[in-house]
Amino acid sequence: MGVVGCTKSVVINDESQKESSTVGTGSDQAEEKVAEPAECMAIIEWVDFLMNNDIKYYQNYEATEALETKQLGGKVGEVAYKLDGNACTGHVSINGDAAYLPVGTPIYELKGYKPEFRVVADNKIYEVNHNPNAETIGELMDIEGRVLKIALESGYDGSHIGDFEEVVSAEFVRELLPLKYVGFEKVYEKTKHESGVFLRVYLQDGTSFRMVYYPQANAFTAGAFGTEKLKELIMEQRKRIKGAAGL
Repeated sequence: MGVVGCTKSVVINDESQKESSTVGTGSDQAEEKVAEPAECMAIIEWVDFLMNNDIKYYQNYEATEALETKQLGGKVGEVAYKLDGNACTGHVSINGDAAYLPVGTPIYELKGYKPEFRVVADNKIYEVNHNPNAETIGELMDIEGRVLKIALESGYDGSHIGDFEEVVSAEFVRELLPLKYVGFEKVYEKTKHESGVFLRVYLQDGTSFRMVYYPQANAFTAGAFGTEKLKELIMEQRKRIKGAAGL
């Protein structure tokens, strides 16, 4: 999806924005921003995201438990520009941008995780959506040794259907992490006409996140193409779980 112009009743999210290759934190780039239109007539619904050190993060809505101060690590950035109410549809995101966070909101490490995977801002967990420096899924997602289980979810309403067998969950992670990270756009080219298999990765800290797998393309929306072994694991578990659920 390309960047569209500022017209009435345009609904857009951050996935339509082009990536920035600018390096650094938001605070030292404020002067480099292109001035926004004086008045934007578009109705925009932004994804709740922030961008820091060239990494784009989306809020993890599944992390519902309140964070404690002791869980925060060092400061890694600060919001320099809030898109909501200020930016129009042609805006190109750069470091320091955030959809809804106020200017000056500090961005912290989340203890226990690399900041390339998760950070905290406004007491909310933000999780990596795209990291141009990641070469593998293991570098994109700091989850090695942290996965509790893998589960299958409904593609209709996101409800839980069943869990992978414990040994298969572990094997899934071992196969997943070495995959080459190619980014969402390359995967989308192969999957845009295909229905996905909804998976959920549960971590030992009680948080989780969704991964969508496309069997025909053998690809994940996280930005990687799978191995034949990984495809076999997923499809066998899907068949077993759906059969047990009478689906």
